Amino acid sequence: MNILVTGATKGIGKAIAQNIEGRIFAVGRNEDLLKLYSDYFVCDLSDKEQLENLGKYIEENNIDILINNAGEYIYSPIDEIEYEKLEHIMRVNLEAPLYLISKAVPNMKKNKWGRIINIGSISGVMGEACASLYSASKSGLIGGTKALALELAEYGITVNTINPGWVDTEMGNNSANDGEWTKEEVLECIPQKRFVSPEEIAGMVKYLISDEAKGVTGQSINLCAGLSVGF
Repeated sequence: MNILVTGATKGIGKAIAQNIEGRIFAVGRNEDLLKLYSDYFVCDLSDKEQLENLGKYIEENNIDILINNAGEYIYSPIDEIEYEKLEHIMRVNLEAPLYLISKAVPNMKKNKWGRIINIGSISGVMGEACASLYSASKSGLIGGTKALALELAEYGITVNTINPGWVDTEMGNNSANDGEWTKEEVLECIPQKRFVSPEEIAGMVKYLISDEAKGVTGQSINLCAGLSVGF
């Protein structure tokens, strides 16, 4: 299986790429870190030309499994957001994944089989104060997942979103420190009193791309140590 993972150089993406079986096509912005993989493509998803070139790369390599993991987070009150930041986060978190799906689907349709997994966020399910752009972009990804699952079901293609809560990555820890609360205060709001590990998300991906999960599609799966249940 040809598996393309965006944001594969660190955090969740790296854990996914290193814990699933198949030919991995790694995508990221840092070429030095991408050299860990045999097949890689340097791409800034916010750059239209680079994104279109990645689309061609997907077509040329007959991707069977697409994992849209790359994303960016902005913490800011809405009245302090500049248009450029709004445009940037929507392009990276929502437009790019949908565009890459459009390029991967023809090969999947031809083979009557495919797996598309979007890495969303619990913030797209519950909302997060002062992270409205991030929440909106991830919520949009969940909506797109449901629509695409219906559109592609007859071709043996499944589409699902995994919504992590706080994850023990550089991005997760930085996000905890960027807000008004300390990391310790964040942990107190999580029912299991811990951050999810990237390997847990990789394990869910491993299941969703398996034949055992062929009936799972259009789902928004919260992997958040209980955060979505309440506190």
